[in-house]
Amino acid sequence: MITKEIKHFHLFCGLGGGARGFNRASPRVGNLQARFRCLGGIDVDAASIRDFSRLTGVPGTVLDLFDREQYRTFHGSEPPADWREATATDIQRAAGGERPHIVFLSAPCKGFSGLLSEGKSKTDKYQALNRLTLRGVWLMLEAWHDDPPELIIFENVPRIATRGRHLLDQIVSLLRAYGYAVAETTHDCGEIGGLAQSRKRFLLVARHIEKVPPFLYQPDAKPLRAVGDVLGRMLLPGDLRAGPMHRVPSLQWKTWVRLAFVEAGSDWRSLNRLAVEDGKLRDYLIVPEMHAGVLGVQGWERPSTTITGKGRPACGNFAVADPRFEQSALWKDGQAYGVRRWDGSTGTVAGQQGPGQGAYSVADPRHHGPAKHSNEFRIVRWDRASMAVTSAHGTGQAVADPRGGADPSQLHGKRHVTAWIDPTRAVIAGSTSGEGAYAVADPRPGMRREAGDHYLTGGHYGVVPWESSAGAVSAAACHDNGRWTVADPRAMPAPAEKLVCRIVAEDGTWHRPFTTLELAALQSLVDPEEMLELDGLSDQAWRERIGNAVPSAAGEAIAHVMGETLLLAWTGETFLLSAQPIWVRPMAVALSLPSAAA
Repeated sequence: MITKEIKHFHLFCGLGGGARGFNRASPRVGNLQARFRCLGGIDVDAASIRDFSRLTGVPGTVLDLFDREQYRTFHGSEPPADWREATATDIQRAAGGERPHIVFLSAPCKGFSGLLSEGKSKTDKYQALNRLTLRGVWLMLEAWHDDPPELIIFENVPRIATRGRHLLDQIVSLLRAYGYAVAETTHDCGEIGGLAQSRKRFLLVARHIEKVPPFLYQPDAKPLRAVGDVLGRMLLPGDLRAGPMHRVPSLQWKTWVRLAFVEAGSDWRSLNRLAVEDGKLRDYLIVPEMHAGVLGVQGWERPSTTITGKGRPACGNFAVADPRFEQSALWKDGQAYGVRRWDGSTGTVAGQQGPGQGAYSVADPRHHGPAKHSNEFRIVRWDRASMAVTSAHGTGQAVADPRGGADPSQLHGKRHVTAWIDPTRAVIAGSTSGEGAYAVADPRPGMRREAGDHYLTGGHYGVVPWESSAGAVSAAACHDNGRWTVADPRAMPAPAEKLVCRIVAEDGTWHRPFTTLELAALQSLVDPEEMLELDGLSDQAWRERIGNAVPSAAGEAIAHVMGETLLLAWTGETFLLSAQPIWVRPMAVALSLPSAAA
């Protein structure tokens, strides 16, 4: 085998997802094997360049490609005193003075994105950002005008074909003036990269006619994978072994509740199917889980229990499941609060991935956590065998006893209370295990208490106000032998309070947002079993850079077909039999001839 080096360079490189994919490609034609080498990349964001250097192993360059007018229009102010317009020489310097065979451009797409309103996209600020696309292409062509790169690929959002039509026409004319044959197409990064997400992108592919006469075919399409195929190989969210990027995002309480009600595989519109009467949810009420009537909730159609002098939500059934919930009508059409199924693929990972901004949550069936504690508080059915009896007998040793009509006092007599009018049972010499007849239901509530009475001053079942201090904590502190209870006003979180929750939805899964590390794995920026360290400590900044990245697996697939085309050109071949579509379809026959004009 003969190894041929293919050099690639990246403009508007971001954190280097596409460049990382190019480095991994290894196409082969006959006895020729290609090895890709990155010359560098350019981006205006310093944090992205630090990530680029880490992911590709090649230093990147922080460089603003605006001209002065574009800078003033976009930022609304003059540039700093030390700022200057980039030149073609700066582009050459960023590539280490070498000439690339392939140039990959992924220009800023905010001005073309469907996430931006039509009116805002036409403002001077975003029009200046859009014009940066044309300027970047021109600077690149000028940098190597005497020896042009063999292949150029320009990647962006699909809507650039309509919102940026006038700019694309200028870019195509510019490329053709420099000797390139050009074709516009779209593809799905998920399909060509075999990802667990669907990511539609626009591609403009340019081939220098004199240097590369063979056809340039499209990459093979692969079936989309399931989200669970990727996430199932990762540690559970929040596991510190996966690093800080795998922490569960802290969301508003109302966001968690909304996610729990979204059907798996759907988005916020499934909330419209909830039964609402008088602006309130009819069938649901969320309350803390308590026992023995504490924080008890009565059904809307049921009569209330007796109202006592101390009737409070925390000491009895003094709450009602009110179905009158005013549903929000402010959500816009789209994918807000979308919850993906575990066995399905996710949508495009974009630069903004909050749960309320798209389909960025997953119905995770692993909500029960590691199997280590699966036997705690386990209740065995009456007709089944018990679990093994271990020395830690406090866990997993309970039974669902169907004998509801049995009198507990007749079964084991522990802590038996004798009625006031009945004779007591036999009094035994000692009661070390709780058996015996030493309690009586005394109906004399007005019994007089004297000074020095220990029960009077012991504070049994005492509740301390939230704003007061507690008494001394003793070794035998328990709720019924002193003031060891507090009146906690924090019954439920406020709607906008941020916290980390695990709410099990109706389908039995945990509807939660993707962690930042999971988004990186879905973008194929990191293998699911690996850790990833990006620059900084902000999840928001990480997510934006990850969402703007070209998936590495898609970059590898593109580099593979481009490498095959270059190897064919270098061996003198002008034809390759393939079942794949040709990227430059409108001029396929003419471009197969070395002497054909563009």
